[in-house]
Amino acid sequence: MEERDVVERYFAAMRRGAEAEDEMMALFADDAVYVDPFSGEMRTSTGREAIRATLRSGWETPLPDLKLIVDEITIEPGHAASVWTCESPALPGPIRGRDRYVIRNGKIARLEVEILPDEPE
Repeated sequence: MEERDVVERYFAAMRRGAEAEDEMMALFADDAVYVDPFSGEMRTSTGREAIRATLRSGWETPLPDLKLIVDEITIEPGHAASVWTCESPALPGPIRGRDRYVIRNGKIARLEVEILPDEPE
């Protein structure tokens, strides 16, 4: 399924970080929109080059011993969602998030990332 392949390739590139920049950028449509909370507030990057700049800013100070675990992928035609967990000794604990994708012609047209609230123990 095309959508699942795109999501799996996205996570494979994310795990490799800056060394996979070209692979990562090839997954996005030229006019893609990327919405993320990693700057401390929701930020929207529009267009492949703006997305590249946003991702590069994160790659400049990578988290040590980062583990990115894909917990779940759900697929619908043209859409996908994933739930993931990120772990690093630099974090106070695991961070869970959800990505929502719009996939058009085998490329990510829109990707929205959200951090999920901590689950009660």
